[in-house]
Amino acid sequence: MEPTDREQTTPPAPELRAPELPAPELEVLVPTCDRPVELATTLAGLAGQDHPFDVLVSDQSTGPPSYDTAPAAAMLRVLEAGGRRVRTRRHLPRRGLAEHRASLVESSSARYVLFVDDDVWLEPGTVARLHEAIVELGCGFVGAAVQGLSHLADHRPLELAPFERWDGPPQPERVEPGNHAWARWTLHNAANPTHLADRHVGPDERWVAYKIAWVGGCVLYDRRALDEVGGFAFWPELPPVHCGEDVVAQLRVLARFGGAGILPSGAVHLESATTVPDRTVEARDVVTS
Repeated sequence: MEPTDREQTTPPAPELRAPELPAPELEVLVPTCDRPVELATTLAGLAGQDHPFDVLVSDQSTGPPSYDTAPAAAMLRVLEAGGRRVRTRRHLPRRGLAEHRASLVESSSARYVLFVDDDVWLEPGTVARLHEAIVELGCGFVGAAVQGLSHLADHRPLELAPFERWDGPPQPERVEPGNHAWARWTLHNAANPTHLADRHVGPDERWVAYKIAWVGGCVLYDRRALDEVGGFAFWPELPPVHCGEDVVAQLRVLARFGGAGILPSGAVHLESATTVPDRTVEARDVVTS
């Protein structure tokens, strides 16, 4: 039978079992499914970070787990060699994206949880910037919107028009279809985060916080704020095939605790084909508020 966690592969005898490790300040949570190449790339990005964190990779692949490849295993060893606790597990059967995220949060005891999708590479320093920003801003989450660098030459000034900095700590906002804040979703299309950073991050600024509708792909939550709004516990309201579960959670956090995107993003979308081709059911259209 396949072990569920890497550290449980060869459990020590009871008398030699190490004491329970203290809860980490920050844990990176990576849900993955049928993406062995992309996951190895995502792990390589994490291995290049200099900020302390633990890692939990949760796999729902139809065949062998995506982390069960030589490249992925090598990157997991790099992370472990850097002093990080690394866990991998299988999480089956599939009950949908929201349930998968809910299970990851439940499995972590970290003060801050960073969801990184399995098709995102982070440039060095990204995790440190995110952590610095959420501590300084004191809001419910901060996100690094993914950049599609194949669109670098595709400038979209109209889509960048809703950009607004946060001057001071982000304030709670109700973001919903039809209001002014909802229009910000265009900020994260294509390579827009790259073009925004070129325009708005000054030479002496380490990062800039700005107003968002939501952020996809790389989001650091204050665990207490996420738990306060119920996290992803709404998953039983959804059919197994759905999308937009992260939008529901973020809109709830925004309404109670505020949130922000940060520039420069540092998160690069690998631009692989989606593993959720059926996007008929948007979570926000089904989940009760």
